[in-house]
Amino acid sequence: MTAYDDRASLGGPPAYGAPPARAEPRVGEEPGARGDLTTTAERVRRSVESVIEGKPEVVRLALTVLLAEGHLLIEDVPGVGKTMLAKALARSVDCSVRRIQFTPDLLPSDITGVSIFDQQQREFEFKPGAIFSQIVIGDEINRASPKTQSALLESMEEHQVTMDGQTYELPSPFMVIATQNPVEMEGTYPLPEAQRDRFMARVSIGYPSPAAELRMLDVHGGASPLDDLQPVAHAHEIVKLTEAVREVHVAEAVRRYTVDLVAATRSHPELRLGASPRATLHLLRAAKASAALLGREYALPDDVQALAVPVLTHRLLPTAQAQLNRRSAEQIVREIVQRVPVPDPSAQPWRTPGQRPPGVRGL
Repeated sequence: MTAYDDRASLGGPPAYGAPPARAEPRVGEEPGARGDLTTTAERVRRSVESVIEGKPEVVRLALTVLLAEGHLLIEDVPGVGKTMLAKALARSVDCSVRRIQFTPDLLPSDITGVSIFDQQQREFEFKPGAIFSQIVIGDEINRASPKTQSALLESMEEHQVTMDGQTYELPSPFMVIATQNPVEMEGTYPLPEAQRDRFMARVSIGYPSPAAELRMLDVHGGASPLDDLQPVAHAHEIVKLTEAVREVHVAEAVRRYTVDLVAATRSHPELRLGASPRATLHLLRAAKASAALLGREYALPDDVQALAVPVLTHRLLPTAQAQLNRRSAEQIVREIVQRVPVPDPSAQPWRTPGQRPPGVRGL
């Protein structure tokens, strides 16, 4: 089978359905320190940055998507660390992990599972596929056929799988981290619009700086840094973090600003497909997660602006004329951010009247 269980190499539990093993606290870490949710997020960030050299903004975006209960699409040329980033994030959290290598012969049942007839029980038994994990790494997702790609649609949106009329819930937390090569490369199938829209954000790692590449040679030259990477947070801690993100306050003016940004993509003359209402919801959730990582209990327009490009760009389709003029969706989104008026904080405060000031330092 092309889809295989990679949990042993990524630090997950030994078998499907088994509870994740508790990681030992770091040296000098008190057991009570696990109650500090901001400290938990910082441990995960530092763990991933120990593997991904010189890309703190990429690591921060990946963590933001995790806490916002979204899915991450990593797109770039081969060899820049797409799979390494996905593995580092997965291994930093002590939960079940599965990796799927997408190939042209991969079948939808390899992902969702299959019903097999049990001769002894005289009934069909459901065998879960690779999607039944807390963190799913989809490597080179656009090398599989569109039929196989669509097997992820229900699970990514509703956190469930329906097979033969029976619905099976997926574990929590649940996150799909997919990597893909640019569509101009041979042997790739472009992701359909419905599939791209289910990813909360898309990120490109890019080439490292010369200094970061020199450090990479020192660290990665002898052995893979993943070999020594241990889980620094538990699945239940991530669940608590996502619950805390849900409680982040968003003022009405910030919500209206988010809607105005997304609506501007639908009427832009250089875009033939604007962002969907799902994009609005994803942008707001990501902004709340970003605020929580900064130690705030309320979101700002700055949070929305900082995430507009990674959250909206991959959902947009420029017109043929815009493509002829070499106008990318990212350029258009940046212009929209500059053009849409930012709400005045004096008209309505960002925080609620009874809200405490942030008591912990953000990341």
